[in-house]
Amino acid sequence: MTDEELVQREQALERIHDKLALLPELPGCYLMKNHEGTIIYVGKAKVLKNRVRSYFSGTHEGKTQRLVSEIRDFEYIVTASNMEALILECNLIKQHYPRYNVLLKDDKSFPYIKITNERHPRLEVTRRVLKDKAKYFGPYPNAFAAQQTKKLLDRLYPLRKCNTLPDRVCLYYHIGQCLAPCEYEVTPAQYEDMTLEIAQFLKGGHEEIKKELRRKMEEAAEELHFERAKEYRDQLVAIDAIMEKQHINTADQQDRDIFGFAVDKGWMCVQILYTRQGKMIERHATLFPYYGDPYDDFMSFVTQYYSENPALPKVILLPDEAEWLEGTKEEHVLSVEADLKVLSSDAEGEEDLSMPAPREEADQVDHVIHAEHVEHEELADRAESSALEERAGEAPMTIRQLAQAASEEGEHADEAAANNPTTAGALQEWLNVKVLVPKRGMKRKMVKMAMDNAQVSLEEKFKLLERDQERTALAAERLGQALGIGAASRIEAFDNSNIQGADPVSAMVVFIDGKPAKKEYRKYKVRTVVGPDDYETMREVIRRRYERVLKEGLEMPDLIIVDGGKGQMSAAVDILENELGLFIPVAGLVKDQKHKTAQLMAGDPPMVVPLPRDSQEFYLLQRIQEEVHRFAITFHRERRAKSMVVSALDAVPGIGEKRRKLLLKHFGSLKKIKSASVEEFKEIGIGKQLAETILAHLNHEEEEAVEEQHASTAAEETPSP
Repeated sequence: MTDEELVQREQALERIHDKLALLPELPGCYLMKNHEGTIIYVGKAKVLKNRVRSYFSGTHEGKTQRLVSEIRDFEYIVTASNMEALILECNLIKQHYPRYNVLLKDDKSFPYIKITNERHPRLEVTRRVLKDKAKYFGPYPNAFAAQQTKKLLDRLYPLRKCNTLPDRVCLYYHIGQCLAPCEYEVTPAQYEDMTLEIAQFLKGGHEEIKKELRRKMEEAAEELHFERAKEYRDQLVAIDAIMEKQHINTADQQDRDIFGFAVDKGWMCVQILYTRQGKMIERHATLFPYYGDPYDDFMSFVTQYYSENPALPKVILLPDEAEWLEGTKEEHVLSVEADLKVLSSDAEGEEDLSMPAPREEADQVDHVIHAEHVEHEELADRAESSALEERAGEAPMTIRQLAQAASEEGEHADEAAANNPTTAGALQEWLNVKVLVPKRGMKRKMVKMAMDNAQVSLEEKFKLLERDQERTALAAERLGQALGIGAASRIEAFDNSNIQGADPVSAMVVFIDGKPAKKEYRKYKVRTVVGPDDYETMREVIRRRYERVLKEGLEMPDLIIVDGGKGQMSAAVDILENELGLFIPVAGLVKDQKHKTAQLMAGDPPMVVPLPRDSQEFYLLQRIQEEVHRFAITFHRERRAKSMVVSALDAVPGIGEKRRKLLLKHFGSLKKIKSASVEEFKEIGIGKQLAETILAHLNHEEEEAVEEQHASTAAEETPSP
């Protein structure tokens, strides 16, 4: 940062501190801006004064600190209530797309069953929930489940299937799956009855539908209409088959969305458990980096999630903010005490340790947490008192037990214990849906299950990142150590490709920290080498690549890998050291009889580098060799395909690529061009002289071909002496 930028930052901080003193103690939204005046973060607060001040006092985590370091100004908008602040925050995020906000992408891709709002309604499966007055049911766990349910409903209720009404009845009418509104009058009352029954079925009233089908089946059997009775029986079996797949039932048939979240290392995972018609059908995890207050960013996610989704559940369950803060504080205390125990055991017998006692240090941590969360003190106290009421030593429950117990407990307990007047209350007022924050009982355990699932998903992410690190950057580092060159951060690999010297090409791929950098891949058409000479091809390509690197000042590789053994390595080293004066380590990858990576060679003279076949560095070499081979052979196939597509027009003097395409487009084929008159060529702008040249050349070639054919026929017919 330059001196001028430092001065500007100091001036900006002075202005910010002056504005902080003027902040009102009212709810509203705040907009943080960077030095360009761009909005980089939008937040909401119950008390603007406390919330905005917290960014510029105390300590913060790494990502929050990065956000604060870019703030040069802020604005705020006062609202009349928390609900208005919630809606305004959501709208501002959608309008400005701030860099540091949680930006919910359109990943709500679960399928829904839709009854369209039309004169002749249809059933369809869709992933887009629109505000079009249609009826939506779902979400379903996957497209197959939704399609199977729709298929069953199509058999039960003869709504139209076509997008536009045809001129006559179709096959669906003849098999009893459509009322044919294209041909016959269908009253709105008929549609009303069917849509009500479909809605009843999809909302869990399939038992009533089954009773009616069973009655119709028995009547048909008594009347000796066995085929119709069999159809009713098949429909009953289909209903049972679909409904059996959706287990984990609740007795109250309630639609619930249960939210939980977890944070670690600047990342947040939000887990949603979906319960539809009393059945736990799906869970969905979303991971993203966060920069502000964890709970605020979580609620921002929830708000955006429902902002354009009219298919709402009956109940939304959210985690308790105060309880989450209390748990975070306890984790800090336990972590500090554990660290101090380790330190005290390491320094046993020493009297001069200038370190506070464990409890004192824990109190300091406690003080810092309260300083950072000034506005949450009252909530934390309430959580502490409710935590005392929890029963100790409760055994964990299964999903089925949780769902069953939650439904039996009833909603009144949640309303009494968890009527949260803050963000959850604002969300409830805005969505007009019951939003509960359970503090005890079985619904709290359901929320805890969502929280635990979020924590597991987050841990899985970091484990995968560690595994990816092991496969890439660490593998490249260990490869460099095995070769004695330090870290092999940037690796450039070369491979040649030709068929008996025809269309020779070469290719280079680049791996940075063990990962392919595809923007830096390069293709080479071999210019100077005639015939299948792999060594000379390697010399040409190495020369062309690193002459350009020197000329343009490009980044040098830590390691060059050539596909081949001692010969290819010697060719590369000769060009690098003797012509270009570059001393870059060169290694060769030798393949076995099955064309698989067998061993690595390096050094002068080249020697086999012993690498375990099951090591990550050997797997990295395999990936590099397969990638450079794929890239080279793909380029060679492209070149060979172009050279094989040769038209007879290409040999005509005065005919280039554009005119050749124009002729073929206008006449359609080579045969029609040969039979065309000179006048016809004028229609596409070709003069008399060029037209005569084209016709003479094509007809001359045809005559030569006929003569050759006659000569070969005569030779075959002549008897041998």
